[in-house]
Amino acid sequence: MPSILFESQYNPPIAFFAELLGSEALWLEAHDHYHKQTYRNRCLILTAQGVQALTVPVVDGNRSEKVLTSGIEIDYRQNWVHRHWRTLQTAYSGTPYFEYYADYLHDIYLQKPQRLFELNLLLLQFYFRCLRLRLPIHLTTEYLPPANKPTLLHSHPSALLLDRRDWLTPKAPTTVGPDRTSGRPYAQSFGKDFVPGLSILDLLFMQGPAAGSFLA
Repeated sequence: MPSILFESQYNPPIAFFAELLGSEALWLEAHDHYHKQTYRNRCLILTAQGVQALTVPVVDGNRSEKVLTSGIEIDYRQNWVHRHWRTLQTAYSGTPYFEYYADYLHDIYLQKPQRLFELNLLLLQFYFRCLRLRLPIHLTTEYLPPANKPTLLHSHPSALLLDRRDWLTPKAPTTVGPDRTSGRPYAQSFGKDFVPGLSILDLLFMQGPAAGSFLA
């Protein structure tokens, strides 16, 4: 099986992790240019009012010149950590496993890493532990041109990569019912119909240690 190449994502959607099943490793693109309105700095959760986006404010994210995602700094002048955590508490405090994960997750936010890439990596490593995903995480050493089929990585000739960068996007409308990127449906906190495309947080808070079985 090839390794998977993804861009750095904030609280990635369930499909991000489902795509990793059976792969050799995860490679994170560390040399791409930052793009606004992507999962690089936002995630989707389910609230009583419907799907809501949580966005991490960044410094220089609106500059016209291109900036590497790995160099993007988080804007802590805005009290976004408090807002995100309050929103997560409101949406998920009544779920079966919120308290099970809350302290560990909150501790990551309280570290206040300087760069978005660092925050995303800390969260990703936490989710790997929660889901018992044991494949290694590597960072690219140079930008890799887009590829529509598995390709060999020049710096690691034995690594066959499947390019999944920007395969998932919050711009796509969320439809009711399962689709090819939704994973296996599970009970959710609000509404009677399954809402796909949500952050892995939604699955973890609902299914806890059994969450990994819903990725296939």
